[in-house]
Amino acid sequence: MTPAADSASPLDFRTIDLRGHALTPRELKGAMPRAAVDARSVEPAVQAIIDEVRNDGFEALRALALRFDRVEQDHPRVPADVIEAASQELDADVRAALQEAVRRARIFAHAQLPQPVEVEPAPGARLTQKWIPVDRVGLYVPGGLAVYPSSVVMNVVPAQAAGVGSIALASPPQQEFGGWPHPAILAAASMLGITEVYAIGGAQAVAALAYGVADGSGAGPGIDPVNVITGPGNVFVATAKRLVRGRVGIDAEAGTTEIAVLADATADADFVAADLISQAEHDPQAASVLITDSEALAHDVRDALQRRVLLTRHQDRVRTALSGPQSGVLLVDDVEAGIAVCDAYAAEHLEIQTRDAGAVAGRIRTAGAIFVGPYSPVSLGDYCAGSNHVLPTGGTAAFASGLNVTTFLRAVQVIDYDRDALSEVASSITALSEAENLPAHGDAVTARFERSTG
Repeated sequence: MTPAADSASPLDFRTIDLRGHALTPRELKGAMPRAAVDARSVEPAVQAIIDEVRNDGFEALRALALRFDRVEQDHPRVPADVIEAASQELDADVRAALQEAVRRARIFAHAQLPQPVEVEPAPGARLTQKWIPVDRVGLYVPGGLAVYPSSVVMNVVPAQAAGVGSIALASPPQQEFGGWPHPAILAAASMLGITEVYAIGGAQAVAALAYGVADGSGAGPGIDPVNVITGPGNVFVATAKRLVRGRVGIDAEAGTTEIAVLADATADADFVAADLISQAEHDPQAASVLITDSEALAHDVRDALQRRVLLTRHQDRVRTALSGPQSGVLLVDDVEAGIAVCDAYAAEHLEIQTRDAGAVAGRIRTAGAIFVGPYSPVSLGDYCAGSNHVLPTGGTAAFASGLNVTTFLRAVQVIDYDRDALSEVASSITALSEAENLPAHGDAVTARFERSTG
């Protein structure tokens, strides 16, 4: 079949009909469309890369850059003059757009800063919770099929708002740009004052940030380990983040992008189709899902997809994503059932295009980010809403949050009791310590009252 004939063929955007079925929560989760790739299948390869970097440092990074990126490296640190040149050459319109994105992101990030809490459950007993930024973070910005200077903004701005003092950024080396990350990424880093940038991609970047790399003889300065790693990436990056979790904190397993649209008969089919395509162009494994109680809308969206796919720049990639097992239409009995499906699917990006969209959005419990109404497309959140586009994928929104200021903060509890306040609860402590067969816990309290005060 010729490429022209293939591009004109009917789009295989499948349907899963859930109408008339009373599904248990387990069955409903099992019915959700998901990518065929099992993240566990890549774990051995990812672990091998992590071990290589831990054991061989810069030598491993050089070999991996050559293997995966076809780039020869002496040292992955991007020189200051390369970053400055990228900043000087940045298109003026792109610079203005990034500045506006930064402005809005900073407003939202600073508003997220949590306040300390102080309470006195009894006289002389004071409890405080204070928030302290981590010392150092590693931010990952993907390369691959697209360029993401916007991800620099999304990672850096909340870290800076949190007060993080040391920020390292890693992004894949690009053969066409002298083995350095894409100039737009370097320019965005420069705009935000980030000078520690590494041309390292994939699982090896996560490993280098998590474990650090010692100074090598003649290789240049080492890479200090970080406390937290954030940023989106493919299945290898997401798996690497999961494997180093515990050594460092992570934001979430932000893998291949996904969009779900909950829509009823009032939705504009062309808007819905455009939004589904907007996320499908990221990656052939991207997920685009329509949840609706309207067969007519589903039909119209399919027609609109067919037209729009032929016009979009990355139509082969989009067609593959829309035709994959991770994409399609979920037909439901009504909007109420659609809400339950949304919570079961736990979308990274969830659009609500229904009657009373605000009220419906208010009832959603599980999503990375919720976009309300016909004029809040996911693309808005990707760039200039002020919200963050680094979000949990693959159903992990059921327990994980999108990147935000608290990702980079630690809540530290401070306990300050005086003698009388401790005395008031001493008998309770000793009773509980005996109940748990840990009598020394009680002794640590009673010892404070055994001395004579005469």
